Amino acid sequence: MKRLSLLSLLAVLAVSGVPTVSDARVKLITLPVRERVEIQLDHASATLVEEERVVPLVAGTNQVDFSWANTNIDPGTIVFRVVGYEGDIAGKAPAVNVLSVSYPPGENALVWDVSSTHSGPVRVRISYLLGGLDKSYNYRAVTEHDESTLALSRYIRVKNFANEQYDDTQIHAGLGDKFSKPIGINETKEMLVERIARVPITKTYTCDPAQFGYTDQAQKKLRVPMHYVLTNNSANGLGGEAMPYGKVRIFQKDSTGTTAFIGEDWGAFTPIDDRMRLYLGVAQDVVVKRTIERRDRTKVGGNLSHYDVVVKYEIENFKDKPVVLNVAELIDQVRNEAGFGSGHSAEWVIGDQTTFTGKPDAEESSQHRIVFHADLPARKGDKAKKIVHKLHLVFRNQF
Repeated sequence: MKRLSLLSLLAVLAVSGVPTVSDARVKLITLPVRERVEIQLDHASATLVEEERVVPLVAGTNQVDFSWANTNIDPGTIVFRVVGYEGDIAGKAPAVNVLSVSYPPGENALVWDVSSTHSGPVRVRISYLLGGLDKSYNYRAVTEHDESTLALSRYIRVKNFANEQYDDTQIHAGLGDKFSKPIGINETKEMLVERIARVPITKTYTCDPAQFGYTDQAQKKLRVPMHYVLTNNSANGLGGEAMPYGKVRIFQKDSTGTTAFIGEDWGAFTPIDDRMRLYLGVAQDVVVKRTIERRDRTKVGGNLSHYDVVVKYEIENFKDKPVVLNVAELIDQVRNEAGFGSGHSAEWVIGDQTTFTGKPDAEESSQHRIVFHADLPARKGDKAKKIVHKLHLVFRNQF
């Protein structure tokens, strides 16, 4: 029976004297070096490592040791498989079987009893889940001067705290193609996964008192955040897989082609066909004043009432180009402001005094939130035209 273990070899060399007949039949060598390593980083919380080694076996029963001192391997996930014979016996049917597995007490190791019908080298594959190999994602987005498209580069950063060195490793990050990189102990590496040249984007301006609040509560002036919005689909050169959560550093080209850093945001996990929104800051040149203009109550019987609520928006665009403003309202917040909020769901409709053009945004609106779009003309000279819109909501059977 042959035992393949570096720890066993050192122990035997230290204590052995003249070998007996039975000792002479036991040939102890080190577990061979890895011929191939592949690391799968596509899972959010687990890292799968698969390695191949060529192990010399003798006809009969062999012992193969696998140890991981100071390495955070989950022993319950280790799988041993035989790929085939190598060398002079390559091509023969691999009559190799794992008879049993045991865990030596007090050691981070296991021992497989392996039987083989032939003597010679055998390629085996060992896979396991590994801790201490951490990953994160980040992006670099460079927008064109006209803010219509951006070049998006996606990176993966790998930190190796697993106390194990992996040379010439095939890495699959869960997006893009596999790539080869050595990763040393306690080493951090950042690698480019994919670059997409021209991803269409939309620059949005949004006022939403429930989500973004006010810049001046006393003056009823709403905060108006700006975002770049991109869609993760094939039409935009994306859509091959979900886009993982990660920091996005945003740059913009000027009229000469020079790039300047304009901010950073955390890009949310974005499934295929969903949208990623990148925060750019608060617009100082789009001013929105919001007030509850009217709240009328009509009793309908018992403790039930109908309510008519009109929300008024006075909007000014001081930009030298027209923009579209997204106006969002959370239904429950409107009820609370009007003084009749309760724990049950609101029964409501849009009233005829609403002045927004068109219907609510079908993708952004729901039973609990409504979104309209307001077209704002560019300023003329130093003056901005004040645009007034109203949202009329009729609530029925409210307590």
